[in-house]
Amino acid sequence: MQIQVNTDNNIEGREQLIVHVRGVVENALNRFSDRITRVEVHLSDQNGDKSGQDDKRCMIEARLKGRQPTAVTHDAATLDQAVDGAADKIQRSIESDLGRLHDQG
Repeated sequence: MQIQVNTDNNIEGREQLIVHVRGVVENALNRFSDRITRVEVHLSDQNGDKSGQDDKRCMIEARLKGRQPTAVTHDAATLDQAVDGAADKIQRSIESDLGRLHDQG
């Protein structure tokens, strides 16, 4: 499972942040890793230099073999909260998609 982390111009793409994000995403999606080819994570600060409530956004797109990509977003006050929230959402979304696929088979 390949995980690519992208940041906008308002977020410093420090190696420590990227390692942390990859760890959170790997932990959330590990049991699906044989079915996921690629995961893209986009981190952004909606307000730039200005502070604001829930202005950090994490968008995660997972590409499953033979399926359309699944994408979720989560806005929060901090990047950690945004990443955690988006990781939870993508995990639930993939569980739901694969559960429906299993029910149909």
